Amino acid sequence: MAANRKAVSRVESDIEKYRSECNWERIREVVNQNRVKSPHLEVLLHLATGECELELYLIQNPPNHETAAKAKKELSSARSHLLLAAKGAKHILYAESHLLLSKVHLAMGEYEEAIKNLDKAKLDDMASQEAPCTRLKIMAEAFAVRGMCMEKLADKQGDKKKREEHAEEIIANYERAGDLALYYLQEIEKGQQTNTTSSSSSSLGSGSHMVGPVLETAVQRAPLIYIQQGKMDQGINRFRHILKAVETRTSQNIRTTLARELAEVLLRGVCEHRYTPPSVDGREERTGSLSRSSVSGGSASSLRPASSRGSLKPKLYTMESRPSHCSNDYLFVPKSVGEEALLLLLISELQVNRDVVLSRSKEYSQSRQHTFFNATAVYDLLTIALTRRAQYQMLSETLDRTMRFSFEEFHLWMQFALSLISSGKFDRALQVLRGCSNVQPDNVTVLLLAAKVCLQHLQQLEEGLEFASKAVEVGKQPLAPRCHMMKGLAYGMMALEATRQDKRCELQRKSLSCFKQATSLDPDDHMAQFQMAMQLALSRQIPEALQRVRLALQLCADDLQSLHLLALLLSAQKQYTEALSVLEAAVLQYPDDFNLQFTKAKLEEVHLGPEEALVTCKQMLEHWRVGYEAVQHSSSSRGTGLIERVTSDRRSLVQMHLAEYSDRDSDARSERGKSSIHNSLAASRVEHALSEVASSSGSFIPKTGSQQLWMIQAHIWLAIAELYLSLERPEEAKACVQEASSIFPLSHQVMHTRGCIHEHNGEWDDAKQGYDSALAINPSHITSLQNLGCVYTQQGNLLMAERILREAVNMDPTSHQAWISLGNVLQASGQCEAAGECMLTGLQLESTNPILPFSTIPRSL
Repeated sequence: MAANRKAVSRVESDIEKYRSECNWERIREVVNQNRVKSPHLEVLLHLATGECELELYLIQNPPNHETAAKAKKELSSARSHLLLAAKGAKHILYAESHLLLSKVHLAMGEYEEAIKNLDKAKLDDMASQEAPCTRLKIMAEAFAVRGMCMEKLADKQGDKKKREEHAEEIIANYERAGDLALYYLQEIEKGQQTNTTSSSSSSLGSGSHMVGPVLETAVQRAPLIYIQQGKMDQGINRFRHILKAVETRTSQNIRTTLARELAEVLLRGVCEHRYTPPSVDGREERTGSLSRSSVSGGSASSLRPASSRGSLKPKLYTMESRPSHCSNDYLFVPKSVGEEALLLLLISELQVNRDVVLSRSKEYSQSRQHTFFNATAVYDLLTIALTRRAQYQMLSETLDRTMRFSFEEFHLWMQFALSLISSGKFDRALQVLRGCSNVQPDNVTVLLLAAKVCLQHLQQLEEGLEFASKAVEVGKQPLAPRCHMMKGLAYGMMALEATRQDKRCELQRKSLSCFKQATSLDPDDHMAQFQMAMQLALSRQIPEALQRVRLALQLCADDLQSLHLLALLLSAQKQYTEALSVLEAAVLQYPDDFNLQFTKAKLEEVHLGPEEALVTCKQMLEHWRVGYEAVQHSSSSRGTGLIERVTSDRRSLVQMHLAEYSDRDSDARSERGKSSIHNSLAASRVEHALSEVASSSGSFIPKTGSQQLWMIQAHIWLAIAELYLSLERPEEAKACVQEASSIFPLSHQVMHTRGCIHEHNGEWDDAKQGYDSALAINPSHITSLQNLGCVYTQQGNLLMAERILREAVNMDPTSHQAWISLGNVLQASGQCEAAGECMLTGLQLESTNPILPFSTIPRSL
C-alpha cells in the first residue's frame, strides 16, 4: 500500500515537473503509461491529457476567429478530458480545470462560455495567493483569456460608452496577465538555476513554448490598446514597465518584440517636443492603470523588486539593482525620441541577429522565414531611425551584418545598396545592385539605380549604358520615360568622352533620339524636357534648346537646373541683362546654391565689370561663413547621447558635387573650356589621394569639418583671384590663391590659377610649371591646355604650342578659345589657310558660347 502511494506521488511529481517545463510529449508518455496502473490519478491524468492536447494544438494554431471551426473539431477530446477532470476534482485541480476550459472555449470562439468558466474558477481570488510555476502560467493565461474574450464581446456592442468602460477592464486584465507572465518566467529561471539537469536545460529551449501564443498576446496587447485609444503616454509607460522587468532567458523573444514595437511607436507617433524621457526612479510607471489595485492586483509597490512570492509581481530593474560602485553617471537615459528608439532597436538587433536561422535546409525553412521576418522588421525600423539623421555610414555597417543570413533576399539587399549609395560607397553599392538585378532581372528601379551609380559616381559609362538599355528593354510604365532618359544621358556623357568628331556626333544623335522618345512618352515631364534642352545646348543648337528649357519651366517653374540652363542659354545669345535677371530670381529662390552664385558672379564680371562680381564673391564668402558657423555650433551643442546628429550633411549648402567646380578655374582674360564629368571626378580622386599622402607625411594638415564645405571656400577664393587679375591686381590674386592653397594645396585648380598669375606677370617658365602641374593631376583640363599652348607661343616654341592646342581642340571641339589660339599659332608658322579655317571656326563657336560651359550644370536623375 505504501509502495502504491509512493508510485502515485512519483507520477504526480513527474507530471508537475513536465507541466512546468511545457514538455507535452513527455506528459503524453507518462499518461499513457499510468492510465490503467493508477486509478487514483484519474482526475490528474484527465487534466494533464486535456492540457497536453490543448497546448500542442495552440502551438500550431494560435486562437483566432478563422480557426474557431477547426478548434471545435480538434479540441473536442481536450474539452471532454477537462470536463471529466472538473467533475471529479476538488479545490485547486477544479479551478485549474475550469481555467483550461476557458482557454478551450476561447480557441473555439465561445467567448461567453470562456468567461463563465473563469468565474467558476474564482480567478481573482487565486491571483492573490502563492502558487507553483505551473499554476502561475495558467492564471496568467486566464487573465489574458478574460481580456481577449471581453475585447471580442465589446466589439459586438454598439454603445461607445460601454465599449470605453469595458476597455478599462480589458486593459486591467491584460496588464495583470502580463505581470503574472513575467513573474512566472522569472520563477522558471530560478528553478532552472537550481536544477541544471540536461533534460531541464533542453526543455526550456528558446522560451517560445514556455510562453505560448496566449501570453505573448497578453503581454503586448495592453500598451497597444492604450495607443489605439489615444493615450500615448500611458501606452509608452506600459511598454517601459514591461521592458524593465528583470530579463530571463525565456523572456528574451518577448522583450525583443516589445522593444521593436516601442521603437516603432516612438518613431511614428511621438513628436520631439512632446517626448517625455524615461525616469530613472520609475515615476512614469505610477501613472495610468498601473496605480489601480482592484484588478491589477497591486500598487506602486510593484516598482520595487518582489521580496515574496505572495506579491506575484515581476522583479524590475531599478536604481537599487545597479552595482554599488556605479553612480548615476553610469546610467544612460535617452534624452530624445531618436535616442530611445535607436537604443531599443540596437538591443533588438543583437537578439534577432543571434537567433536568426542560417541553415538553408528544407526542414528549417519555416524557422528561417520566421526569424528572417523578425530581423527584417528590426532592420527596417533601424533604417528609418538612422536615415532621419543622415547616419548612412552607420546604417551601411549595420545592414552589412544582414548579408550572412539574407541570401537572395531582395528587400534587405536593396536597403543595403541604398545605404551604400547614401554613404558614398559606390563601388560596393554597384556590386550589391548587380546582385539585386540577378534576383529580380525585370526590376526597373534596380537597373536605373545601377545605371545612375555607374554614370554619376563611378564613370563606368559602358556599363551604365548597358544597365540603361536593359531598363529600356523591360519597358514597364510609368518608368519607361526615365529609362529612355537614362539611356540618353549615358550616350550624352559618352559623347563628351569621345575623341573622334564622327563618333561624338553619332553619340549626340543617339542621345537626342533617346530624349525625344522620353518626351514623347511623357510630354508633361519637366525633367525630360530639361535633359533634351541640355543635350541640344551641348550640341550648340541654342534656339531649339531655349524652346525646350522654356517648356520645362512651364511644367515646373521653380526647377533649379532649368533656371540655370536658361540663364546660360541667354548668355550664349549675348542677352546678358535677361540672363542676369533670371539668375537673380533663381538666387533669391535658392540662396544656398553656390553653383548659381558662381555663374552670377561671372555674368556680372562680363556684363557689369569685375568690381560688381567682386562684391558678389565677397557676399558668397560671408554666406559660407554663416553656414559653416551654424554647422560648427550644431556640432558643438551635441549631447553625449547614444547618437550624434549629422549636422554636417547640410544638403542645401553642399548641393554641388566637387566635380561641378571643375570648370571654374580659368584665366580672367579667357573664356572657360569644357571638361568632362568623367575626368574631373577622376582628378578629384587623384587630388584626394595626394592629400592623404601629404597628410600622412605631415606636410599638409587637412581642415577639420566637412571637406566639401572647405572645397566650396577654396573655389570662392580662386574666383576672387581671377577677378583681381582682371583688375590688374596680381598681388591680391596671389594672396587669394594662397588662401585656397591652405585648404587644398594639391588641387589642380589652385595650380592652374597660380600659373595664370605667373602668366599675367610675364613669368613664362613659372606659368608653364603651374599648367604642367595642373595637367599632371587632370590631363583633360582644357583651360590649362589652352593657356599652356599660349605660353609655348610666347616662348617661341610654335611646334609644341601647335601640338598642345590641337590636343585641346580634339578634346573639346566647342572651345572657341582653343580654335582661335591654334589659328594664331598656325598663322605664325606660315600656314595661313589652315589658320583662317581655325579662326573662322572659333568665331562661329564664340557666337554661341555661354558665359560658363553648359557642363557646369549637373546632369543627374
